[in-house]
Amino acid sequence: MSNKPTIVLVHGFWGGAAHWNKVIAELLHKGYTSIRAVEMPLTSLADDAERVRKMVAQEKGPVLLVGHSYGGAVITQAGDLPNVTGLVYIAAFAPDAGESPGGITQAHPPVAAANLAPDSDGYLWVLPEKFHESFCQDLSPEEGRIMGVTQKAPLASTFGDTITAPAWKKKPSWYQISSNDHMIAPANQEHMSARLGAKKVITLAASHASLASHPAEVAALIDEAASA
Repeated sequence: MSNKPTIVLVHGFWGGAAHWNKVIAELLHKGYTSIRAVEMPLTSLADDAERVRKMVAQEKGPVLLVGHSYGGAVITQAGDLPNVTGLVYIAAFAPDAGESPGGITQAHPPVAAANLAPDSDGYLWVLPEKFHESFCQDLSPEEGRIMGVTQKAPLASTFGDTITAPAWKKKPSWYQISSNDHMIAPANQEHMSARLGAKKVITLAASHASLASHPAEVAALIDEAASA
C-alpha cells in the first residue's frame, strides 16, 4: 500500500482516538499499514488544530484527514497543509469561515441537546445514563454505557470557536451523513455536505456513532477517498 496516503483519524467531542477502533480494524483488513489516530485535548479549536498539524507534519508522504463530529471542524481548520490530499467527514461539522460548531447547531438543534450538562469547571458532558440514546443508540446498551463512562468532555467554550480559512475550499472532500443522528441534526449534515462540493456523499441509517455501528461502510468511504 506504499502508494496510499497515511490515514489520520480525528475524533470529536465526548470521545477519543479509541472511538475509531472498529474503523482501524477494517482499514487494516484492507491492507493499510500507515494509520494514525490523533488524541486531542478538546480545550479549544486552536489547540486541537495545532495537535493535528503536528501529527501531519510527522508524516513525510501524503495524508488523508478523516474527522468525526467536531473533528470535522478541526480538519477544516488544520487541513490546508501541503501534504494533505483530501478530507473525509464522518457525521461531522464542516463549517465555513466565521462559523462555529455551536452556531451551526443552533440552526437545527439536535434531539439530544437536553442531555448535555456542564460542570463547575466549564466542561460539557453527555449525561452518562443518557449517552446510549444520545450518541450511539444503534450500539448495544452496554456499549453505550461504557462509551458514556469513558467519554472525554470538551471545554464548553470550544463550541463557539470559529473557522478562519476552511480547508474544504481547497482540498477534495467526502462526506457521510448519519440520518438517525441525535447529536448533529441530519438537516445540518445535509446542508454542510451539499455546500462542500464533495466528490461523494453517502447516507447511512446510523446514529452519531456511525464509525462504531457501521465501520465497514465508513472504512469503504475512506478507502475510496484514499484511492482517488
